[in-house]
Formats: sequence, C-alpha cells, structure tokens
Amino acid sequence: MSKRHYFGTDGIRGPVGEKPISADWILQLGWAFGTVLAKTNQRPSVLIGKDTRVSGYMLETAMEAGLASAGVDIHLVGPMPTPAIAYLTRTLRMDAGIVISASHNPYSDNGIKFFSGQGTKLPDELELEIEAELEKPMMSVDSRRLGKASRVRDAQGRYIEFCKATFPSSLDLRGIKMVVDCANGATYQVAPYIFRELGAEVIEIGAKPNGFNINDNCGSTFPKPLCDMVTLHQADVGIAFDGDGDRLVMVDEKGAVVDGDELLFIIAKWYADTQRLTGGVVGTVMSNLGLELAFKSMNIPFCRTKVGDRYILEMLKQKNWNLGGESSGHLICLDANTTGDGIISALRVLAFVKSMGTSLAEAKRGMVKFPQTLINVPIHASAAFNMELPTIQMAIKKGESQLKDRGRVLLRSSGTEPVVRVMVEGEDPKLVERVATELAQAVSSAV
Repeated sequence: MSKRHYFGTDGIRGPVGEKPISADWILQLGWAFGTVLAKTNQRPSVLIGKDTRVSGYMLETAMEAGLASAGVDIHLVGPMPTPAIAYLTRTLRMDAGIVISASHNPYSDNGIKFFSGQGTKLPDELELEIEAELEKPMMSVDSRRLGKASRVRDAQGRYIEFCKATFPSSLDLRGIKMVVDCANGATYQVAPYIFRELGAEVIEIGAKPNGFNINDNCGSTFPKPLCDMVTLHQADVGIAFDGDGDRLVMVDEKGAVVDGDELLFIIAKWYADTQRLTGGVVGTVMSNLGLELAFKSMNIPFCRTKVGDRYILEMLKQKNWNLGGESSGHLICLDANTTGDGIISALRVLAFVKSMGTSLAEAKRGMVKFPQTLINVPIHASAAFNMELPTIQMAIKKGESQLKDRGRVLLRSSGTEPVVRVMVEGEDPKLVERVATELAQAVSSAV
C-alpha cells in the first residue's frame, strides 16, 4: 500500500497558516474530497462541524467552497464535539462528515477529521484516493451542479437527547455534585446540559471559549484546575474533556486524576456486570500493565494494538468486541457510538458508580497501576525519526536490562505531534524515571 503524505493517525493536523492547514490548501482538500465522493454519488451531502478555535471560521469557509465547487451540498452545525458529528452524519443520512479541530492541541494548530456515511473513520484506501486527487489541478463543476450550504438548526438538541438515551432509564444523577471542564472547546454547549438534565448538580469551568483559550491550562490534558475545583467545592466527581470532546479524564472525590486506563477498567466492570461486554477489551501499546493484569484476574480477554482510535476500532471490529480505549482517555463504547465519545464514556462510568452505590475512588479499586513515565522529545515536524539507529537500539537494550522482566520500554513517533514519545513502565518508580530520562536524552541527541 502506498504511504499517506498528509493523513496521520487522526486526520490532517498542523500549525494554522502553514501547509496543509492553510486556506488555499483546505480549499483544494475540500474539492479533492468532494471529487472522490462524487464518483459514487451524483449529489453528495456532507456535514461539517468544528471546535472553538478562531481559525475554524477561515477553514470552514475554505472547506465549504472546495466542496461546493465539486458539486457537494454542505450542512453546517457550528461548534460540536467530534463524536456528535459521527452520530449526526449517520442519522442524517449524510455521505460523509467533517470535523475542523486539532483535538487537544493549542489554538494555534488546527486539523481536519473525516467520517464516512456510517460515522466511522475513513479507510486508508479512501485517504490515499483523496491524496491522489490533491495532485490534480482544481476544476469547478458546471454552475448548475455547484453545491449549496445550509445550517442544521437542531443539531445540539439531537445530540443531547442521543447521549441521555445511552444512560440507563432506571438510573439518574440526582445527588451527584460534579465539576465539568469543557476545555473551552466543542462540548461547552452540550455537556453541562446533558448532566444537568439527568439530575446532577453541575459546576462549569472551561466553558467560555473565545477562540484562543481552547485547551489553555484546562481540559483533559491539564487536569490540575479541575482537581482543585473538585476539592474546593467538595464535589463527588470531576469530568474533563479535550477540545473536540472525544477524550475524557475524570477526577475522584479525593481530587485524584482517574486516567483512561482506569476509566476503561471501570466501564469494563460495568459491562461485565450487566452482560454488555462482548468478548474482551482492546487497549494499546501504551496501556498500563496494571490494566492487563486486572483484566487477567477477571478472566476478561485483553489485547493491544497501535496507538490511535482508528486502530482500536479496527481491532474491535476484527474481534467483534465492543469496548476499547487509550490511556489518554480516548474510549470507544462501540455499542453506543462509532467513535470515541467523552460524554458517553463519562455516562458509562457514572452508571457504574450509581448502580453500585459507590464512589469513583472505590470504583477504580481492583486495578493497581504500575509506575509509568512518559517523556515527549521534540523533533522537526518534517523529520521521520529512525528508531533503528544503533545508539537508540543500545539505549533501549540498556533500559530493558535495568528493568529486567518487571517492566516495559516503548519508543514511538507521535501521529499527531512532532515528538517522539518515550514511555517506561515498571515496579520501581525511581528506576522507571531514570531509564526514561536516559532514553529521552538518547533520542534528543540523535535528532
């Protein structure tokens, strides 16, 4: 299979104003995508959503123009979570969905994510076909065939009701005080309403986007403000999303962060208790060893795949399982939505807490996390880091020998940022940190 030049593990992403995230290039991308869609449908329809970045206005307009020039009708929903676009694309019978977002990145970045008409990520073959069209000169269809744009007026209400319907009708959230951090991103208009309408007392933070403050010291990648607010308000739980709402981190009543591995463990317990679990659970190479051992003790099959929700989804479909996720908080409940959904994942965790009459701190008991250190080593955005360099291989072997058989070493290039991720895991936290630091220094020296 040919190599993709622009598509990463989660669409196309980069600094705004630089190729490929520039207005002229996104115009060309819209035309290329529309041209591919028009090969199988004479009048395709595409749904477009975005997060709250100031650059979203520019990129949305460029994408709209490119699609229209290829004869595609466009339906706009404005700021909405990525999983909402997946859901609405499917239920509104669109041919495809597009999200303009750079997820957890700062406002100065942006990106494009595509969904098929079934609300799933595009297959590699279709991404390659789009890239092939990008190499051709842009040519507009005849004026009679130009696409039109309209706005979906009830998009928020549709998604709110969908999320609420995934929560057991026999339960509610009365008696739960929660702090909800929307990361000044795409969930700010829907998440607080969903939890309130289910009965929770909600304190909002990170819910006043201004185009520049998305993910800025808030949200799932910066949970400390949420921890502080949970402690200050003596809340039962804290919930933090990332900029586009497909990632989730929670905070227990003690102010401690509950990460994606622990949340996946809790949801798996609820699925197993309620006969919702089909087969086992899919994690990634980054999943904590403690998660694997916890599932082993529960006789729940567990397998790992590459980092990226597209790979988790592929494995779930291959095995016909319905639950998987990443340490970062991308959790896929395939029985509810076709992609990672932070709100639905939070509702799954809360369903376990309510049905068992327990706290979030108690709910995560049964999984003992191994100490883990993750260091992101910056590399040049255009450089492909060579993991097979002799100095790197020697550093890896040295680290593994120090950990012996009671830990793991993992180096990988990020699919969303210009960094090499160095992860070390083991029983001794001081040794883990030392090995990770040495490996990071070796990578930095080789860049």
